[in-house]
Amino acid sequence: MKIVGVAACTSGIAHTYIAKEKLIKAAKSLGHEIWIETQGTIGVEDALTTNQIRDADVVVLAIDIQISGKERFAGKKVIEIPTGRVIKSPVKIIQKIEEMINDA
Repeated sequence: MKIVGVAACTSGIAHTYIAKEKLIKAAKSLGHEIWIETQGTIGVEDALTTNQIRDADVVVLAIDIQISGKERFAGKKVIEIPTGRVIKSPVKIIQKIEEMINDA
């Protein structure tokens, strides 16, 4: 599965980056490709490319705030989840996404 996403917490610092790392580690451990953009106090980092978004099977928004650029994901399966849940259970979240994609 190819996954893209955005991580953004209320302060734009700690949880943003922790959620990104947890998602990447969990997805890769389960054999998936993943790219996560961050949006925070210093702006957008690791911005997703048009090709990454186009080729993605699913979009994961690990966010606690409004983000910019949501329109880029129109027509994609989008999962929105708080950063705290991503940090606590990243593998379970990826497994639930697998189930959702396989059932579709």
